[in-house]
Order: sequence, then C-alpha cells, then structure tokens
Amino acid sequence: MNATTRQPILMYDTTLRDGSQGEGVSFSLQDKINVTRRLAEMGIDFVEGGYPLSNEKDVAFFQQIRDIDLGGTKVCAFGMTRRRGMKAADDPGMKALVAAQTPCITLVGKTWDYHATEVLRVSLEENLAMIGESAEFLGRHSDVIYDAEHFFDGYNANPDYAIETLRAAAASGAKWMVLCDTNGGTLPEQIAAVTKTAIEKLADFDVRFGIHCHNDGDLATANSLAAVDAGALQVQGTINGIGERCGNADLVAVVSNLALKKSGYEVLGGRSLKHLTELSRYVYETANLQWRNGQPFVGQSAFAHKGGMHVHAINKAASTYEHIDPALVGNERRILISELSGRSNIAAVAEQHNIADDREAMDKILAEVVRLENEGFQFENAGASFDLLVKRVTGSFTPHFDTIKYRVVAGDRDSRSHTVFAEAIIKLMVGDVLWFDAAEGHGPVNALDAALRKALQGTYPCLTEMHLIDYKVRVVDSGAGTAASIRVNIESSDGNESWGTIGVSENIIEASYNALVDAVEYKLHKENVPQPVADADSNDQADLAESASAN
Repeated sequence: MNATTRQPILMYDTTLRDGSQGEGVSFSLQDKINVTRRLAEMGIDFVEGGYPLSNEKDVAFFQQIRDIDLGGTKVCAFGMTRRRGMKAADDPGMKALVAAQTPCITLVGKTWDYHATEVLRVSLEENLAMIGESAEFLGRHSDVIYDAEHFFDGYNANPDYAIETLRAAAASGAKWMVLCDTNGGTLPEQIAAVTKTAIEKLADFDVRFGIHCHNDGDLATANSLAAVDAGALQVQGTINGIGERCGNADLVAVVSNLALKKSGYEVLGGRSLKHLTELSRYVYETANLQWRNGQPFVGQSAFAHKGGMHVHAINKAASTYEHIDPALVGNERRILISELSGRSNIAAVAEQHNIADDREAMDKILAEVVRLENEGFQFENAGASFDLLVKRVTGSFTPHFDTIKYRVVAGDRDSRSHTVFAEAIIKLMVGDVLWFDAAEGHGPVNALDAALRKALQGTYPCLTEMHLIDYKVRVVDSGAGTAASIRVNIESSDGNESWGTIGVSENIIEASYNALVDAVEYKLHKENVPQPVADADSNDQADLAESASAN
C-alpha cells in the first residue's frame, strides 16, 4: 500500500440487534427498515438485522428488506452455533439463518473455555465441533462472519484454546474473524497486543479480522481504534453506542476518528460525514431516547462554548477550543449565554443584530442576562428567548399580540370517553383587534398551546407550520417547597428549524405560557411577519364571542 492509498475499514452496524438490547430501546418492524435505509445511505458496509429465530418481527424484517435496494450495504442475520448433540442441518437456529436469505450470516461461538464448560456444559472438543460444523453449513449459503464471543477473556484464560476456536471457524470457511470484548473490560494496549497475535496465528488462512467492543470500561472507541491499528479491518458497533449494560462501541465516534483523526484509513467508501449528526439524532428519535448532549462529535454541546475567555478565543481562532470544524460532521457551533458569559459571548450571539460594536448595548444585555439568571432563567437551551431579549433591550422588538388574560381548567373528565382533559380559554389583542378563543388538550400546556395558536392562526397563517416537540420542567429552588420557582423549557419546530424558549415563575402554568409566547413571537419575527391592520368587524365579533361564552 503506497503513501497515497488508504486502507478501507468496514463498518458493521448492530444497532438493530445489539443496540435493541439496551434498556428502554425497542424498534418496530418499520423502524428497523427505516434505520437500515438510513445506514445504507450513510455508507455503512454491514447492517445486522436481528436473530431470525427469536421473534416474528425479525423474520418479517429479513423478508421485506430483500426487496429494498441498499446499494453496497449488506444485511446480516445473526445467530448461535448449532446446539450440542445435534447436526447443523437439523438445528432450528441454523435453518432460520439460512431462511433469512441474507448475503452474510454472523455466527457467534464460544471462545472462553470456562464459558463452554460451565455455561454451555459441553466439552472443549464438542465446542470446536459446534463452531466448525455451523460455519461449514452456513457457508454453503452465505458468507460467514464469525464472532468470537468473550475472545479476550478466553485468550487471557487459555490462549491456545481461544486461537483453536478461531481456526475451527476459519478451516470451515468463515470469511471474517471478529474478536469480541464481550465484558467490555479490556484495556486498549491489551486489545492491540492480542489482536496482533491472533492475526499472526491465523496467517495460514485467507481470513480478515474485525473487532466488537462493549463499553463497560468506557473504552470501546479507544479499544476499537487500537484493534484497527493492530490490523483489524472491520469495526462492529452501534449508532450512539446504545446497547446492553453500558453499551457498545459508538460507530459515530469510531467513524469520525478514523476519517478525521487517523491517517491511512478510509471509511464509508470515502463519503462525507456531513450527515453524521443527522443520522445520530434520527436513531435517537426512532429509539425514543433523549439525545446525549455531551456526545463527542454530534452532541448538542460538542461545540458549545460558555466561558467568556473561551468565546473570545473562538472568535479569533476556532481551533483553540474546537478539535475539528463542526460542519465536517454536520454539527454546529453554539455560543451559550449565562451569568458566566463575558462581552465576547454576547457579541458572538448578537452579531446578527448588528450591535457587536455597541458597548453600551452589550453591557445592558449582559446585565439583563445576569438579572434573569438570578431569577432562575438559563439561556443555554433557550436561544430564541435570548434573541427576543436582545430585541427588547435594544428597542427592536415589536410584539405581534398582547395577552389580556387566559384561564386553564385541568382535570376535567369526559364521562362518555372516560378520558381526562384540560381546557384553555384565552383573550388576546392583535393590533387593535380583540380575539377570544378556547381549546381542549391532553393537559394544561397542550390546551394553552392549542388555544394560543387557534386564536392567532387566522391572522398569522405561518403558525400552522409550527408545533411543540419537547417540554421540560425543572424546580429552580427546591428548598422553597411548593412555592419554588419553576423553569419551563420548550422546544418548537416548523419543519425547517427548531428553537428553544424559556419561562420562569412560581406558577407552572404561567412559566409554560411565557415560554409558549416566546416560541410564537420568535417564529413571527424570524419570518418578518408584520402586524395586521386593525379590523373593527373582527373586534365586534370577538366581543360577541366573549359575551356568549360568559353567558
């Protein structure tokens, strides 16, 4: 391999099987198909779809995925070696793997002598036969990837036997030897040394090696990279590192490090990583998991800067506090606003308002941020509310409506449908026009949100695009008991952009409503929507509506 040639390192994704074993993770059949499509679009080389003997959903997945064009991505079925005392051709697990009709089959076998004798209750000779006969049988139908379970524990306990298990699979036609750190407790230097030795011990076979690491020591990424440097050509893991116990190697981090940090390697067929953050968040959403804000490369906080000294440096040379350009992985820089912020933070965020050179405005904004944070506000995840704060302080804010009053009734029960619901009634002034409306919802905030947008959508049609996507509540001062201030953060989206707003009050309904109002105002300001011309007829109709409701 010359200096300009890069060694391809193949990515094997097991999110749909190993990842689904993580606590709280579950994928529907359609989820599995959708995720497979997205992985293929990203350029993942292998996608493990599941264990076809375990459930009907996995059987249906393998049937349906055959008819979908995944480009160069290969789908793998996963299964165990044949049962003891049974021929491979008669084993139900073997039959199910063949029936999946995948181009690759991943066969997992026992490498640790202790595991074979104490868990499987088979002799070491029988374990070797189970591996070899299973690989030979499956190899008649598909390429076999042999996953050597507990390889590093097995090698430490009995290195000769651990190598014999690999040789049994290789002699029977397996194409890949994947070394598994199943307990996730091995150190990088041990991974490297043992991987190198295993490759040398099987030099007489035409096989390639891979690595499969769990993250129990928080070293799965480092261990995977160490194995690659030792000669492994395939890395197995999951998107975002989800999986059983502490999870698996995070392919997001592995791909990013191999493509952007280490020299001499190529991943994803040389494709750009600009959709990596999007893929990460798609998998989180599909698995119904919260994003990990501090996740390297793709986390919301991965390129977030809060300290004033840091932001001052970032404005002059981004590389001082950013190890890569966030755009390379589809992420973005965020400048956070808090009581720790200096003028550099304010200037960086407020640059779009053309006041970066206005020292007096900077001081006023910073003073207002400090004042509000003393009351419980935090603007790190409420950029839209901060944007409106800047407009208010600098006199460029024009409200699109004024709230006169609102009322929420929560906990009402519908005797016919046996459901509990909330009802919100709201009275607004839009220009010189009075609007009065009401709506029901699953809870008080849902009802308020519906009533607010119902009252405004006739005047501001663009609000039909907007919806609430996240709602969080936190007690600011728990020592005050039921009189404590409540912080509400709301995330809204219009399909093209998402934005965060905040409200703080001792009343959770008021805090929620203030955050909702900011969300609507931000949408209207970013769309440059003008205030409407007063309409006397609408005013009369609103008065009549309010009078009728009161009666």
